[in-house]
Amino acid sequence: MQQLFLLDDAPGVWAHVGLENGVRKEKVTRKTKQRIRWLGRILFIIYILLLIYFLFFAESYGRTAFSEEEYHYNLVPFREILRFWRYREIVGFWASFLNLAGNIIGFMPFGFILPVMHRNMRRGWLVVPLGFLLSFCVELIQLVFKVGCFDVDDMILNTLGALTGYWAFLICDKIRMIHYGEEI
Repeated sequence: MQQLFLLDDAPGVWAHVGLENGVRKEKVTRKTKQRIRWLGRILFIIYILLLIYFLFFAESYGRTAFSEEEYHYNLVPFREILRFWRYREIVGFWASFLNLAGNIIGFMPFGFILPVMHRNMRRGWLVVPLGFLLSFCVELIQLVFKVGCFDVDDMILNTLGALTGYWAFLICDKIRMIHYGEEI
């Protein structure tokens, strides 16, 4: 027997509650699933706009044009990662953190939100290459417009960020599956 209840821990989320093998299971309604997907789309748009700002326009992160200086780029994998790790005391914690962890953290929302928005994006073999492709496009724009530096290590770290975000999605999805017992 199922009844419709307003969930206490999620205001505005309606669920059908029933017993399955003596265990209380809650099922999310179709309308709630649509709201979750729309919220994911809105968050994704906000994320992309913030990404564009921080990667191309934020002067405090060294995103100024290289008109007076010689443009630098890195095509050797792990060169900049190792350099920032070796000289972390010299360049400072903040610079190392922004370069290494910032590139990973910056792409985690991509790997997390994309599977929330689209059911067919729930496979890692799609999400991770799309994260790489987005990172490649960002680096290519930086190379063409000479804003920031083209760095293959950034693509590695960004792709790792998309993968980490996807793993976080999988963990949250598994917890949700245990609680609700169905796909969203």
